[in-house]
Amino acid sequence: MYKLFNYFFVMLLLSGCTSFNEKTPKRNDTQADEVTVIQPEVEVVAKKLSIPWSIAKAGQTFYISERTGSIVKIENGQVERQRVRLKKPLARAAEAGLLGLVLDPQFSENHKAYAYYTDEDHGQYNRVIVLIQNGNQWTEERILLDKIPSAAYHHGGRLKIGPDGKLYITTGDASVPETAQNLQTLNGKILRMNLDGTIPNDNPFPGSYVYSFGHRNPQGLVWVQGQLYESEHGSTAHDEINLIQRGANYGWPLTFGWKKRAGMRTPIFQSGDETWAPSGMDAAGGKLYVAALRGNAVREYDLQRNTTKPVITGLGRIRDIFIDGEYLYFVSNNTDGRGNPVQNDDQFCRVWIGNLK
Repeated sequence: MYKLFNYFFVMLLLSGCTSFNEKTPKRNDTQADEVTVIQPEVEVVAKKLSIPWSIAKAGQTFYISERTGSIVKIENGQVERQRVRLKKPLARAAEAGLLGLVLDPQFSENHKAYAYYTDEDHGQYNRVIVLIQNGNQWTEERILLDKIPSAAYHHGGRLKIGPDGKLYITTGDASVPETAQNLQTLNGKILRMNLDGTIPNDNPFPGSYVYSFGHRNPQGLVWVQGQLYESEHGSTAHDEINLIQRGANYGWPLTFGWKKRAGMRTPIFQSGDETWAPSGMDAAGGKLYVAALRGNAVREYDLQRNTTKPVITGLGRIRDIFIDGEYLYFVSNNTDGRGNPVQNDDQFCRVWIGNLK
Protein backbone atom coordinates (compact mmCIF):
# COMPACT_ATOMS: atom_id res chain seq x y z
CA MET A 1 0.00 0.00 0.00
CA TYR A 2 1.41 3.37 -0.96
CA LYS A 3 0.30 6.26 1.21
CA LEU A 4 1.12 9.94 0.79
CA PHE A 5 2.31 10.34 4.36
CA ASN A 6 2.99 14.05 4.32
CA TYR A 7 0.64 15.59 1.81
CA PHE A 8 1.24 19.16 2.96
CA PHE A 9 4.98 18.75 2.52
CA VAL A 10 4.49 17.25 -0.93
CA MET A 11 2.26 20.08 -2.05
CA LEU A 12 4.85 22.57 -0.80
CA LEU A 13 7.48 20.83 -2.91
CA LEU A 14 5.21 20.91 -5.93
CA SER A 15 4.48 24.60 -5.54
CA GLY A 16 8.22 25.22 -5.48
CA CYS A 17 8.38 24.07 -9.08
CA THR A 18 6.46 27.19 -10.18
CA SER A 19 8.01 30.61 -10.53
CA PHE A 20 6.76 33.25 -8.10
CA ASN A 21 6.35 35.58 -11.09
CA GLU A 22 3.93 33.22 -12.75
CA LYS A 23 0.25 34.10 -12.51
CA THR A 24 -1.64 31.81 -10.13
CA PRO A 25 -3.90 29.66 -12.33
CA LYS A 26 -7.66 29.71 -11.99
CA ARG A 27 -9.67 26.51 -11.51
CA ASN A 28 -10.29 26.16 -15.25
CA ASP A 29 -6.59 26.49 -16.13
CA THR A 30 -5.81 22.79 -16.13
CA GLN A 31 -2.08 22.16 -15.71
CA ALA A 32 0.34 19.42 -16.72
CA ASP A 33 3.45 20.95 -18.24
CA GLU A 34 5.38 17.87 -17.15
CA VAL A 35 4.87 14.67 -15.21
CA THR A 36 5.43 15.66 -11.57
CA VAL A 37 6.57 13.00 -9.14
CA ILE A 38 4.85 13.42 -5.75
CA GLN A 39 6.34 10.24 -4.29
CA PRO A 40 8.55 7.45 -5.68
CA GLU A 41 5.57 5.38 -6.76
CA VAL A 42 2.78 7.79 -7.79
CA GLU A 43 3.21 10.47 -10.45
CA VAL A 44 0.91 13.41 -11.17
CA VAL A 45 0.25 13.67 -14.90
CA ALA A 46 -2.32 16.52 -14.77
CA LYS A 47 -3.81 18.65 -12.02
CA LYS A 48 -6.63 21.10 -11.31
CA LEU A 49 -9.25 19.00 -13.10
CA SER A 50 -12.91 19.82 -12.44
CA ILE A 51 -14.77 16.71 -11.20
CA PRO A 52 -13.16 14.28 -13.66
CA TRP A 53 -15.29 11.24 -14.36
CA SER A 54 -14.10 8.94 -17.15
CA ILE A 55 -10.69 8.20 -18.72
CA ALA A 56 -10.30 7.32 -22.41
CA LYS A 57 -7.21 6.98 -24.60
CA ALA A 58 -6.33 7.00 -28.30
CA GLY A 59 -2.71 6.41 -29.27
CA GLN A 60 -0.64 8.47 -26.84
CA THR A 61 -3.46 10.92 -26.09
CA PHE A 62 -5.74 10.78 -23.06
CA TYR A 63 -9.23 12.27 -22.93
CA ILE A 64 -10.96 12.78 -19.58
CA SER A 65 -14.60 13.80 -19.22
CA GLU A 66 -15.40 16.38 -16.56
CA ARG A 67 -18.81 16.30 -14.92
CA THR A 68 -19.00 20.08 -15.35
CA GLY A 69 -19.22 19.64 -19.13
CA SER A 70 -15.74 19.65 -20.67
CA ILE A 71 -13.32 17.07 -22.04
CA VAL A 72 -9.66 17.43 -21.09
CA LYS A 73 -7.08 16.41 -23.69
CA ILE A 74 -3.64 15.35 -22.42
CA GLU A 75 -0.95 14.84 -25.04
CA ASN A 76 2.85 14.99 -24.80
CA GLY A 77 2.67 16.65 -21.41
CA GLN A 78 0.33 19.37 -22.68
CA VAL A 79 -3.20 19.77 -21.34
CA GLU A 80 -6.15 21.41 -23.05
CA ARG A 81 -9.68 21.74 -21.75
CA GLN A 82 -11.95 21.30 -24.78
CA ARG A 83 -15.48 22.61 -25.14
CA VAL A 84 -18.39 20.19 -25.54
CA ARG A 85 -21.42 21.52 -27.41
CA LEU A 86 -24.54 19.61 -26.34
CA LYS A 87 -28.04 19.81 -27.80
CA LYS A 88 -29.73 20.00 -24.39
CA PRO A 89 -28.82 21.99 -21.25
CA LEU A 90 -26.43 20.04 -19.04
CA ALA A 91 -27.70 19.27 -15.52
CA ARG A 92 -24.94 19.70 -12.94
CA ALA A 93 -26.66 19.31 -9.57
CA ALA A 94 -25.73 16.51 -7.16
CA GLU A 95 -24.33 13.57 -9.21
CA ALA A 96 -25.53 14.80 -12.63
CA GLY A 97 -23.40 16.02 -15.53
CA LEU A 98 -21.18 14.74 -18.30
CA LEU A 99 -20.29 11.24 -17.09
CA GLY A 100 -19.21 8.26 -19.19
CA LEU A 101 -16.93 8.66 -22.22
CA VAL A 102 -15.55 6.01 -24.56
CA LEU A 103 -13.83 6.46 -27.91
CA ASP A 104 -14.92 4.69 -31.07
CA PRO A 105 -12.55 1.88 -32.15
CA GLN A 106 -11.87 3.94 -35.31
CA PHE A 107 -11.44 7.22 -33.44
CA SER A 108 -8.19 8.16 -35.21
CA GLU A 109 -10.10 8.19 -38.51
CA ASN A 110 -13.64 9.25 -37.57
CA HIS A 111 -13.04 11.33 -34.39
CA LYS A 112 -16.17 9.76 -32.91
CA ALA A 113 -16.86 9.10 -29.24
CA TYR A 114 -19.81 7.99 -27.12
CA ALA A 115 -20.89 9.90 -24.03
CA TYR A 116 -23.48 9.74 -21.26
CA TYR A 117 -24.85 12.97 -19.84
CA THR A 118 -27.72 14.37 -17.81
CA ASP A 119 -29.95 16.94 -19.50
CA GLU A 120 -32.52 19.16 -17.82
CA ASP A 121 -34.79 20.08 -20.68
CA HIS A 122 -38.43 19.61 -19.56
CA GLY A 123 -37.36 17.39 -16.70
CA GLN A 124 -34.09 15.67 -15.91
CA TYR A 125 -33.02 12.63 -17.92
CA ASN A 126 -29.84 10.82 -18.91
CA ARG A 127 -28.95 10.16 -22.53
CA VAL A 128 -26.34 8.30 -24.57
CA ILE A 129 -25.00 10.26 -27.51
CA VAL A 130 -22.42 10.33 -30.29
CA LEU A 131 -19.84 13.11 -30.02
CA ILE A 132 -17.63 14.28 -32.89
CA GLN A 133 -14.31 15.98 -32.21
CA ASN A 134 -13.43 18.84 -34.55
CA GLY A 135 -10.18 20.53 -33.59
CA ASN A 136 -10.44 21.57 -29.96
CA GLN A 137 -14.22 21.21 -29.74
CA TRP A 138 -16.69 18.33 -29.41
CA THR A 139 -20.24 18.44 -30.78
CA GLU A 140 -23.21 16.21 -30.05
CA GLU A 141 -23.97 14.63 -33.40
CA ARG A 142 -26.92 12.43 -32.53
CA ILE A 143 -28.78 10.61 -29.78
CA LEU A 144 -28.44 6.85 -29.40
CA LEU A 145 -30.73 6.55 -26.37
CA ASP A 146 -32.49 9.19 -24.30
CA LYS A 147 -35.20 9.60 -21.67
CA ILE A 148 -33.35 7.44 -19.16
CA PRO A 149 -35.09 8.60 -15.96
CA SER A 150 -32.81 10.57 -13.68
CA ALA A 151 -32.77 11.99 -10.17
CA ALA A 152 -30.28 13.67 -7.86
CA TYR A 153 -28.51 10.36 -7.22
CA HIS A 154 -27.84 6.92 -8.74
CA HIS A 155 -27.18 7.79 -12.38
CA GLY A 156 -24.89 4.90 -13.28
CA GLY A 157 -23.26 6.40 -16.36
CA ARG A 158 -20.36 4.10 -17.25
CA LEU A 159 -19.80 3.37 -20.95
CA LYS A 160 -17.55 0.58 -22.25
CA ILE A 161 -17.16 -1.12 -25.61
CA GLY A 162 -16.95 -4.87 -25.06
CA PRO A 163 -14.78 -7.43 -26.85
CA ASP A 164 -17.88 -8.16 -28.97
CA GLY A 165 -17.82 -4.60 -30.31
CA LYS A 166 -21.07 -3.65 -28.55
CA LEU A 167 -21.61 -0.58 -26.35
CA TYR A 168 -22.40 -1.38 -22.71
CA ILE A 169 -24.09 1.22 -20.50
CA THR A 170 -24.74 1.21 -16.76
CA THR A 171 -27.85 2.94 -15.40
CA GLY A 172 -28.72 3.55 -11.77
CA ASP A 173 -32.12 3.14 -10.15
CA ALA A 174 -32.52 6.95 -9.92
CA SER A 175 -33.46 6.48 -6.24
CA VAL A 176 -36.58 4.49 -7.21
CA PRO A 177 -35.41 0.98 -6.23
CA GLU A 178 -38.33 -0.99 -7.66
CA THR A 179 -37.47 0.10 -11.22
CA ALA A 180 -34.40 -2.16 -11.12
CA GLN A 181 -36.71 -5.22 -11.25
CA ASN A 182 -38.94 -3.83 -14.01
CA LEU A 183 -37.79 -4.96 -17.44
CA GLN A 184 -39.93 -2.25 -19.04
CA THR A 185 -37.75 0.50 -17.56
CA LEU A 186 -34.16 1.50 -18.35
CA ASN A 187 -33.15 2.07 -14.72
CA GLY A 188 -31.06 -0.23 -12.55
CA LYS A 189 -29.69 -2.07 -15.58
CA ILE A 190 -26.68 -2.86 -17.70
CA LEU A 191 -27.73 -2.04 -21.26
CA ARG A 192 -26.17 -3.33 -24.49
CA MET A 193 -26.48 -1.77 -27.94
CA ASN A 194 -24.88 -1.73 -31.35
CA LEU A 195 -22.65 1.28 -31.98
CA ASP A 196 -25.35 2.77 -34.21
CA GLY A 197 -27.84 2.69 -31.33
CA THR A 198 -29.87 -0.28 -32.52
CA ILE A 199 -30.71 -3.29 -30.34
CA PRO A 200 -28.50 -6.35 -30.97
CA ASN A 201 -30.37 -9.43 -32.18
CA ASP A 202 -28.66 -11.58 -29.55
CA ASN A 203 -29.67 -9.50 -26.52
CA PRO A 204 -31.33 -11.69 -23.86
CA PHE A 205 -34.73 -9.96 -24.02
CA PRO A 206 -36.09 -9.51 -27.56
CA GLY A 207 -36.49 -5.89 -28.59
CA SER A 208 -34.84 -4.63 -25.40
CA TYR A 209 -31.51 -2.98 -24.59
CA VAL A 210 -31.46 -4.76 -21.20
CA TYR A 211 -28.49 -7.09 -20.73
CA SER A 212 -28.78 -7.58 -16.95
CA PHE A 213 -31.02 -6.08 -14.27
CA GLY A 214 -31.56 -5.77 -10.54
CA HIS A 215 -28.76 -3.22 -10.09
CA ARG A 216 -28.73 -0.30 -7.64
CA ASN A 217 -26.02 2.01 -8.98
CA PRO A 218 -23.59 0.12 -11.23
CA GLN A 219 -20.37 2.04 -11.77
CA GLY A 220 -17.52 0.00 -13.25
CA LEU A 221 -17.25 -2.51 -16.11
CA VAL A 222 -14.30 -4.62 -17.27
CA TRP A 223 -13.78 -7.88 -19.17
CA VAL A 224 -11.28 -10.54 -18.10
CA GLN A 225 -10.85 -13.50 -20.45
CA GLY A 226 -14.20 -12.71 -22.01
CA GLN A 227 -16.09 -12.49 -18.71
CA LEU A 228 -17.75 -9.23 -17.70
CA TYR A 229 -17.27 -7.90 -14.17
CA GLU A 230 -19.16 -4.97 -12.63
CA SER A 231 -18.71 -2.81 -9.52
CA GLU A 232 -21.82 -1.50 -7.78
CA HIS A 233 -22.76 0.76 -4.89
CA GLY A 234 -24.60 -1.14 -2.18
CA SER A 235 -27.17 0.17 0.26
CA THR A 236 -25.49 1.31 3.49
CA ALA A 237 -22.21 -0.53 2.75
CA HIS A 238 -22.47 -3.99 1.09
CA ASP A 239 -20.77 -2.66 -2.05
CA GLU A 240 -20.46 -5.35 -4.69
CA ILE A 241 -18.30 -6.88 -7.38
CA ASN A 242 -20.45 -8.98 -9.69
CA LEU A 243 -19.74 -11.47 -12.45
CA ILE A 244 -22.30 -10.44 -15.05
CA GLN A 245 -24.25 -13.08 -16.93
CA ARG A 246 -26.46 -12.40 -19.92
CA GLY A 247 -30.07 -11.85 -18.83
CA ALA A 248 -29.36 -12.37 -15.12
CA ASN A 249 -31.13 -10.67 -12.21
CA TYR A 250 -28.82 -9.27 -9.50
CA GLY A 251 -31.56 -8.85 -6.95
CA TRP A 252 -31.82 -5.19 -6.03
CA PRO A 253 -33.90 -4.16 -4.12
CA LEU A 254 -35.21 -7.61 -3.16
CA THR A 255 -31.76 -8.89 -2.19
CA PHE A 256 -28.31 -7.42 -1.61
CA GLY A 257 -25.00 -8.58 -0.20
CA TRP A 258 -24.97 -12.31 0.52
CA LYS A 259 -28.75 -12.60 0.80
CA LYS A 260 -30.08 -15.29 -1.51
CA ARG A 261 -33.33 -15.53 -3.41
CA ALA A 262 -34.42 -17.95 -6.10
CA GLY A 263 -33.56 -16.76 -9.61
CA MET A 264 -31.26 -13.97 -8.40
CA ARG A 265 -27.47 -13.72 -8.44
CA THR A 266 -25.26 -12.90 -5.48
CA PRO A 267 -22.00 -10.97 -5.88
CA ILE A 268 -18.64 -12.70 -6.08
CA PHE A 269 -17.45 -10.23 -3.44
CA GLN A 270 -19.10 -7.63 -1.20
CA SER A 271 -17.71 -5.16 1.31
CA GLY A 272 -19.84 -6.19 4.28
CA ASP A 273 -20.28 -3.37 6.78
CA GLU A 274 -17.50 -1.34 5.17
CA THR A 275 -18.38 1.28 2.54
CA TRP A 276 -16.12 1.67 -0.49
CA ALA A 277 -18.51 3.30 -3.00
CA PRO A 278 -16.66 1.58 -5.89
CA SER A 279 -16.49 3.37 -9.21
CA GLY A 280 -14.55 2.70 -12.42
CA MET A 281 -12.27 -0.29 -12.74
CA ASP A 282 -9.80 -2.06 -15.00
CA ALA A 283 -7.90 -5.34 -14.90
CA ALA A 284 -4.38 -6.74 -15.23
CA GLY A 285 -2.68 -9.98 -14.26
CA GLY A 286 -5.81 -11.70 -13.00
CA LYS A 287 -6.67 -8.81 -10.70
CA LEU A 288 -9.34 -6.13 -10.80
CA TYR A 289 -8.29 -2.61 -9.83
CA VAL A 290 -11.28 -0.71 -8.47
CA ALA A 291 -11.61 3.02 -7.81
CA ALA A 292 -13.15 3.69 -4.39
CA LEU A 293 -14.87 7.01 -3.69
CA ARG A 294 -15.94 6.69 -0.07
CA GLY A 295 -13.09 4.22 0.44
CA ASN A 296 -10.53 6.84 -0.66
CA ALA A 297 -8.36 4.29 -2.44
CA VAL A 298 -7.50 2.20 -5.44
CA ARG A 299 -8.37 -1.33 -4.36
CA GLU A 300 -7.02 -4.56 -5.80
CA TYR A 301 -9.28 -7.59 -6.05
CA ASP A 302 -7.57 -10.92 -6.73
CA LEU A 303 -9.93 -13.03 -8.82
CA GLN A 304 -8.25 -16.33 -7.97
CA ARG A 305 -7.89 -15.78 -4.23
CA ASN A 306 -11.15 -13.83 -3.81
CA THR A 307 -9.37 -11.25 -1.65
CA THR A 308 -9.14 -7.48 -1.77
CA LYS A 309 -6.88 -4.80 -0.34
CA PRO A 310 -6.18 -1.09 -0.86
CA VAL A 311 -2.99 -0.51 -2.86
CA ILE A 312 -3.05 3.29 -3.26
CA THR A 313 -4.35 5.63 -0.57
CA GLY A 314 -3.86 9.22 0.51
CA LEU A 315 -5.25 11.04 -2.52
CA GLY A 316 -8.87 11.08 -1.38
CA ARG A 317 -11.79 9.95 -3.52
CA ILE A 318 -10.90 7.99 -6.68
CA ARG A 319 -13.34 8.01 -9.61
CA ASP A 320 -11.91 6.05 -12.54
CA ILE A 321 -9.02 3.74 -13.49
CA PHE A 322 -7.39 3.05 -16.85
CA ILE A 323 -4.60 0.50 -17.34
CA ASP A 324 -2.21 0.98 -20.26
CA GLY A 325 0.65 -1.47 -20.52
CA GLU A 326 2.64 -1.47 -17.28
CA TYR A 327 0.96 1.64 -15.87
CA LEU A 328 -2.25 2.17 -13.95
CA TYR A 329 -3.79 5.63 -14.41
CA PHE A 330 -6.47 7.08 -12.14
CA VAL A 331 -8.32 10.31 -11.39
CA SER A 332 -9.19 11.70 -7.98
CA ASN A 333 -12.65 13.16 -7.34
CA ASN A 334 -12.28 15.49 -4.38
CA THR A 335 -13.97 18.45 -6.10
CA ASP A 336 -17.29 16.62 -6.43
CA GLY A 337 -18.83 18.18 -3.31
CA ARG A 338 -18.22 15.16 -1.10
CA GLY A 339 -14.45 15.24 -0.83
CA ASN A 340 -11.94 17.51 0.84
CA PRO A 341 -10.03 19.12 -2.03
CA VAL A 342 -6.53 20.43 -1.48
CA GLN A 343 -4.22 22.44 -3.70
CA ASN A 344 -4.02 21.04 -7.26
CA ASP A 345 -7.12 18.81 -6.96
CA ASP A 346 -8.43 17.06 -8.86
CA GLN A 347 -5.48 15.09 -10.22
CA PHE A 348 -4.76 12.59 -12.97
CA CYS A 349 -2.04 10.21 -11.78
CA ARG A 350 -0.20 7.08 -12.76
CA VAL A 351 1.70 4.31 -10.99
CA TRP A 352 3.80 1.42 -12.26
CA ILE A 353 1.75 -1.72 -11.64
CA GLY A 354 4.86 -3.56 -10.51
CA ASN A 355 4.96 -1.31 -7.44
CA LEU A 356 1.50 -2.34 -6.29
CA LYS A 357 2.04 -4.95 -3.60
